[in-house]
Amino acid sequence: MAGVVPVAVGSALAFRDHHFAWLSALAALLGALLIQVGTNLVNDYFDFKRGADTSDRLGPARATQQGWLTPDSVFTGAMVCFALAFTVGMYLVSIAGWPLVVIGLTSLAAGYSYTGGPFPLAYNGLGDVFVLVFFGFVAVGGSYFVQSLTVTPTVLLAAVPVGLLGVALLAVNNTRDEKTDALVDKKTLVVRFGARFGKAEYVTCLVVSALVPVVLTVTGMTTPWVMLSWLAAPFAVPPLRILFTQTGAALNEALAGTAKLQMIYGVLFALGLSQ
Repeated sequence: MAGVVPVAVGSALAFRDHHFAWLSALAALLGALLIQVGTNLVNDYFDFKRGADTSDRLGPARATQQGWLTPDSVFTGAMVCFALAFTVGMYLVSIAGWPLVVIGLTSLAAGYSYTGGPFPLAYNGLGDVFVLVFFGFVAVGGSYFVQSLTVTPTVLLAAVPVGLLGVALLAVNNTRDEKTDALVDKKTLVVRFGARFGKAEYVTCLVVSALVPVVLTVTGMTTPWVMLSWLAAPFAVPPLRILFTQTGAALNEALAGTAKLQMIYGVLFALGLSQ
């Protein structure tokens, strides 16, 4: 959902502002999904190569770590996804011009550099920033831009909870993997500051995501329909409970619950923004 929700939110705002263009929205969605899949495959490859994914892995199974695919085939798959995303990007450039060149190339470079390259973002405590920026501001703003050729303050504010719910997913992931990440010098923020930080980060992401619709409504940027997103609140309870009472592999349930929360919040938020 990390690739779908931002495009849905950006497109909902484009619809509200009478700029919706289904072909551009579809291309933005395809490009976002390809970059997300490519990034996941790059992570699969480099985490295995760097020793972060071993038989002691606590998270969901990965193809390289399980031996389902060879490292080279996983890396090739990642490059194919990035190449296809580049192709889709060229179509969007023909519509929206040079800003899409910057957005597209930066997104591809960041996707690769998340765990690859000489300064992998995830290994240097910058994974959270990457998710907020690229799955929040860039994805939401870019989806709106390819349909309207502009970006508004409302779009940027609406991107905040979208990015933060992605960061919440990462907070659970990093809290679960605190010990195994530390063994391979993967200096996530949780490794640097401890599990208590990861839990505080998670709560902060959820609280701010709940407050943004209020700000959008009170300031008149959107209609009160945006408060529909609050109907997702009950879905935050199970992952919160698990995060604060469990450790290790048990946090995979909190990860799944957060993904569900992200999906439901995103759909309701987009629906409210479109009104």
